[in-house]
Amino acid sequence: MIESAHEIDDSAIAIIGMAGRFPGAKDIDEFWQNLKDGVESVRRFSDDELLAEGVEPGLLNNPNYVKASPFLEDADLFDASFFGYSPREATLMDPQQRLFLECAWSALENAGYYAEAYPGSIGVYGGAGLNNYLINHVAPHFNFSSADPATFSEISVGNMVDFLTTRVAYKLNLRGPSLDVQTACSTSLVALDLACEALLEGKCKIALVGGVSLTSLRKTGYLYQEGLVLSPDGHCRAFDANGKGMLGGNGVGIVVLKCLEDALADRDTIHAIVKGWATNNDGNLKIGFTAPGMEGQAAVISEAQEMAEVNPETITYIEAHGTATPLGDPIEIAALTKAFRSKTQRKGFCAIGSVKTNVGHLDTAAGITSLIKTVLILKHRQIPPSLNFESPNHQIDFENSPFYVNTELREWKSNGNPRRAGVSSFGIGGTNAHVVLEEWEPLVERHSTEGLPQKEKVLLLLSAKTQTALEAATIKLANHLKQHSELNIEDVAYTLSAGRKAFDYRRIAVVSNDNEGAAGILSSQDTTLVLSNGGQVKNRSVVFMFTGQGSQYVNMTRKLYETESCFQEQVDQCCVLLQPHLGFDLRNILYPPQEQTFAATEKLKQTSIAQPALFVIEYALAQLWISWGVKSVAAIGHSLGEYVAATLAGVFSLEDALAVVAARGQLMHSMPSGSMLAVPLPESEVIPLLEGTSLEIASINSPSNCVVSGTTEAIEAFERKIARRDVEGRRLHTSHAFHSSMMEPVLEPFLRIVKQVKLNSPKMPFISNVTGTWITLEAATDPGYYAQHLRSCVRFSDGVKQFFNHPDQILLEVGPGQTLTTLAQRHPDKPLQQINVASVRHPQDDDFLLRALGQLWLAGVQVDWSRYYGGEKHYRVPLPTYPFERKRYWIDPPKQPNIKAQINEAK
Repeated sequence: MIESAHEIDDSAIAIIGMAGRFPGAKDIDEFWQNLKDGVESVRRFSDDELLAEGVEPGLLNNPNYVKASPFLEDADLFDASFFGYSPREATLMDPQQRLFLECAWSALENAGYYAEAYPGSIGVYGGAGLNNYLINHVAPHFNFSSADPATFSEISVGNMVDFLTTRVAYKLNLRGPSLDVQTACSTSLVALDLACEALLEGKCKIALVGGVSLTSLRKTGYLYQEGLVLSPDGHCRAFDANGKGMLGGNGVGIVVLKCLEDALADRDTIHAIVKGWATNNDGNLKIGFTAPGMEGQAAVISEAQEMAEVNPETITYIEAHGTATPLGDPIEIAALTKAFRSKTQRKGFCAIGSVKTNVGHLDTAAGITSLIKTVLILKHRQIPPSLNFESPNHQIDFENSPFYVNTELREWKSNGNPRRAGVSSFGIGGTNAHVVLEEWEPLVERHSTEGLPQKEKVLLLLSAKTQTALEAATIKLANHLKQHSELNIEDVAYTLSAGRKAFDYRRIAVVSNDNEGAAGILSSQDTTLVLSNGGQVKNRSVVFMFTGQGSQYVNMTRKLYETESCFQEQVDQCCVLLQPHLGFDLRNILYPPQEQTFAATEKLKQTSIAQPALFVIEYALAQLWISWGVKSVAAIGHSLGEYVAATLAGVFSLEDALAVVAARGQLMHSMPSGSMLAVPLPESEVIPLLEGTSLEIASINSPSNCVVSGTTEAIEAFERKIARRDVEGRRLHTSHAFHSSMMEPVLEPFLRIVKQVKLNSPKMPFISNVTGTWITLEAATDPGYYAQHLRSCVRFSDGVKQFFNHPDQILLEVGPGQTLTTLAQRHPDKPLQQINVASVRHPQDDDFLLRALGQLWLAGVQVDWSRYYGGEKHYRVPLPTYPFERKRYWIDPPKQPNIKAQINEAK
């Protein structure tokens, strides 16, 4: 857990994720850059643009017509296919709900979560503004009084605000509360209040909170009227003497919340914390329903501060509601001053600002926009300018208040306390909301792998629903890594695996523990390091293949032993159990000091050591795969490898298997030496050639390849015999003639040893080397079978064919080398679509297991990433979110009638 610079408040709420789209900013990063640069994101439209949008020509010459709007680009675009909507559904749907849905997905990804992989419940709270799309775009094209019920229902479901949050819950598979909130301008901050309470009460473990508003769907201005709330010049001049109103903005914002204690335990990225919150209503203590109320505002601010248990003197920034109206601004400053004066008489210590001067008034999304701005201020420790302020409103006495309007970008210095801020949002009708935020400043950041070796290579995962989106996601991640050298690449890898939903189009990259190098690999898409699947994901199971003798070498899987605790524990357990049978610690030969490598290599050539060594490595490697969620539905072993398969199937206990394997190796080692020869001919052609010799077929590895076994003299003579037929054999590096008559003397003593152990019914099917088909219950529990197995031909070629009837199964070689993978891959009967993967390359390749794991994931195998990372407990870090592929789904409004004339006529 991270040690904090301040005490942990058990009622505090952590903000762990954010997403948003605002005028002039397609994401949070652009939003912050605009705020820092003092950008007023208000579009000024030309007459041609306005005429193209259907604005009446007469309006353009009206001096009160303001040709400006904080316009949101691309609100007509939506990634319908990503969320499973038909073009018709998307076109009829309120674009506010579409924006909110996309933003919810991005916010949750930004926090490093997706619902299916999170064990707790996730709630969603939010609100949307007036549905102008339904009124002005959809409704004029339909006669609802005569519309068929199906069409009416379709339009209703796509446009009623009741479905804003339930739509998100359905599409994102969220199981916590989903509540639509409607309190006008304060909607999204009131939603935050409700979500914080729900988290503390345990109604959900994570909450999405936000708001969306599209007040203007076209590039149009507005007609200014004296006495109303809209600005006469298209500028919002909060707190200024010339402030005469605001202008409606468009946007969407969502934050992700979690109880602080839970966020710390889960090692989430914490952007800021919510210390206190409050909601109330003015009642009728004001001059009118739409007017603000000073008493109600002051009370809600004080209540939030009391809940936060902070002195107002420690709050040095206020993100105000700041509507720039002649009535609203003075009432707001008076209310703030009253709340602060209850605890302090200090003057001019608290900066104040209004995001409405940047992006306009976002109505139902105003509160969340203010909150996101303030979180960014806390995070970056900079206060951006509040725009369009020259001299204060004559009714505001800033000099005798705690506040001053911040008009330039400045460093936010600490006053000895954690940086704290207040955020206000007041709705027409009197529902007021205020929250107190505090910076999150870790005192000590202990690396998540402290006490464990740092990995030299990590596996990055990327996926998308289309190939083009996958390419975009790759580019975005590469650029992000270049721009954020401070990110720990292991945290990046963890977030991508544990915090992202896996789609069909997938890509993996094995990269070094270096951000710049990782970015370079992703950008280059070097196919030796970056692998993609072309969208071919199926529900695949895995079959383990266990290697036989001859593939062993000193230091095989040493990196795994040093870095993977599960693998190390299994090797250690096996070696301790083997020590009474071997008389020494096998680890000294498997992983010797450098100066003893040659001696260990020579010892490992001995059958009495090679066989238990291979069993240990293969068994431990199998257990490692299983610990990562990669479980075998069946298995096949080659000679010794069948004992590993039988042990995993429960036929042998681990202790008994090790004793039997050790005895087997010692007995076979005690026999006279012999040789084995690989012959590139089918069994039917080899058998006649063996007539008149003492040789036998020891194994059939493929339909066109056999291994013969016997005395060295007989093998040499056979080599000369086949050479005369232009057939070249290959001598195997073995000391004995395994699976031949030369093993006959050990059969009886080995049988006696096997009879001493308990043989259980197999719980997992595996292939018999003796028959080349599935093991039977009778054979698996018959000691005589294992004696026969030692002597008989290994019919691997027939055995591996059993899996070819299930081409969606992946054949995973579990052991050093790629011998079985190669044999299976070259088998003429292998289906083209069947995937073969080796765990470890021979000789040693530190990246190979990572690549193998990635290949399984590429093919669709479900990997338990939480178990893969085990005790490392990495942080979830903000990364680029899904690159939605938006298309235009839009109904253009009909030519606008003269609404004003119709209203006047109705009077």
